[in-house]
Amino acid sequence: MIRQAIIPLAGLGTRLLPLTSVYAKELLPINGKIGLEYILDECIEAGIKEIIFIISKKKEIIKKYFYNDKFYRRIISKKKDPRIIKEYNKIKKYKKIIKFVYQNYPKGTGDAVLKTKNIIKDKFFLMLLPDDLIMKKNCTKDMIIIHNKFNCSVMASMKVKKNTVKRWGIYSRKKNIDKYNFYINDVIEKPEIKKAPSNNAVIGRYILSRKIFNKLKKQKKGKGGEIHITDSIRLLIKEGEKFIGHNFKGKYLDCGTMNGYINSSLEISKI
Repeated sequence: MIRQAIIPLAGLGTRLLPLTSVYAKELLPINGKIGLEYILDECIEAGIKEIIFIISKKKEIIKKYFYNDKFYRRIISKKKDPRIIKEYNKIKKYKKIIKFVYQNYPKGTGDAVLKTKNIIKDKFFLMLLPDDLIMKKNCTKDMIIIHNKFNCSVMASMKVKKNTVKRWGIYSRKKNIDKYNFYINDVIEKPEIKKAPSNNAVIGRYILSRKIFNKLKKQKKGKGGEIHITDSIRLLIKEGEKFIGHNFKGKYLDCGTMNGYINSSLEISKI
């Protein structure tokens, strides 16, 4: 059973400057609600019971967003606005299942995941990247179904244009399971077009084994001087750990760039 999820939120969001110069990108509104709320709702709908936010001291505005009770109580006592009451109750619901850990230095996603080692209790856990929204279909729920069936790690996948593979982590496929799922042979980070083993890209949804922590503890810095989760995943695959790639059915939206952020609001408004 997958009960815990982690969401790395310590990044500075430089691709969304100047919006993120004073504000966390995950709190930016997308068609009327913050981007992070779409991720939270996906987790809750999929049965996740605890969500761990990995933040930095520079991103404590995220914690304040969920713990600003005095502000809401003062407003509600003066103005019995049903909409405000509804939003406050929703935030209180989220707060009950959220925990915070800190990654104060930008050492990569792998380092961020390692910060949760003492909180993750089960054999497997979920990780979601907040820049990647998947609408219309709950990718997390579908991945948990696959995990329960095969009792292994599962990673989300999406076909991309061949001339864009160097922007993504790309799967080397071993064998198809069915129309939407395949066994992963390897993951290549941002390969050149001619060296790409497929056009199946890694998307920010992962069900991972606790074994990943043992690899991350020993993981050396990779590209950009950071500890990459992909490098530890590759080591587990080479040691025979089973990983499944899941081609999700929902609509993918990239909120991590300015163009993607603007387009996400437009697309969600049509749903």
